[in-house]
Amino acid sequence: MDPHPSCLTCQLPPFLRDGDAVAMISPSYIVPPELVSGAAEVLRSWGYRPRIGEHVGRVHARRYAGTLEERLSDLRAALQDPQVKAILCNRGGYGALHLMERMQPEEFSAEPKWLIGFSDITMLLEMQNCAGVVGIHGPMDQQIASAGGEDPGSRLLRALLRGRIPCYELPAHPLNLPGRACGTLVGGNLCTFSPVLGQWADATRYDGIILFIEEVEETMHHIDRLMRMLRLGGVLDRCRGVVLGEFTGCGDEFGCGSVEAMLRPLLEPLGIPVLCGFPAGHGGQNVPLLMGAPVTLDVRQDGASLRFDVPGEQVETILSCLT
Repeated sequence: MDPHPSCLTCQLPPFLRDGDAVAMISPSYIVPPELVSGAAEVLRSWGYRPRIGEHVGRVHARRYAGTLEERLSDLRAALQDPQVKAILCNRGGYGALHLMERMQPEEFSAEPKWLIGFSDITMLLEMQNCAGVVGIHGPMDQQIASAGGEDPGSRLLRALLRGRIPCYELPAHPLNLPGRACGTLVGGNLCTFSPVLGQWADATRYDGIILFIEEVEETMHHIDRLMRMLRLGGVLDRCRGVVLGEFTGCGDEFGCGSVEAMLRPLLEPLGIPVLCGFPAGHGGQNVPLLMGAPVTLDVRQDGASLRFDVPGEQVETILSCLT
């Protein structure tokens, strides 16, 4: 494996149509059955046929949604079913790393389909990206079911699956670093993608990346440690821009005031645009992102924009006005 490959190029799976099947799988931790059924009902209201994985609802070692073999079986069944056009992961937590050890890139690329999730699902999204397929960092069962699909993140996901591509416009943030850059959007949950640096499913090993980062309930020193690992590993040198998402419930033992403020001295010397406060991750909003897609990041004094340079109907989406 080339440790310093050229820029990552991914294809978009086909957008969905009425009657398409959407697989619902639990590749990591268990999820309450009422959230699975609630999200399935929302998918039906969107015009799709939800197919709940055979082993969804199983419990292994108190936390996992089944044994490794059971979770792997549901993922492979969804990837191999020609009627399934999208795969919605029910929950994150931990466990997707186990699947990486057993899978090959061609399993994701043989018949490209949308893979949706965030948090621990970052691992699967990176696997899909490294196989050359775009995925969606976006809401899962709890968010979709709790709001009946009417929260902003779920509404944007519904539109995105039909080919309506959001062009995000954001207000100014005091810790933004201005600039304009084009690159491939990769990343996700920091604790999930940083341990696999240099492996086949490491999307940060490619040149020309725009790195997205979010985190939940981590200390500042742990976030600082992982970010310095990225710098020492050359990842930050390959970044053309950085998008900082939600840092939910994270500590402030250094008295910086915010994770973004702590990271600014690390990122500013790179001379690249940095967008702070993007509403994706474990916070109140979790708007969808096309991971593995080419994007244009434009950070200005008066605001910022993140646009996906992919085919589809481009729709201006002002995030400060989401309700």
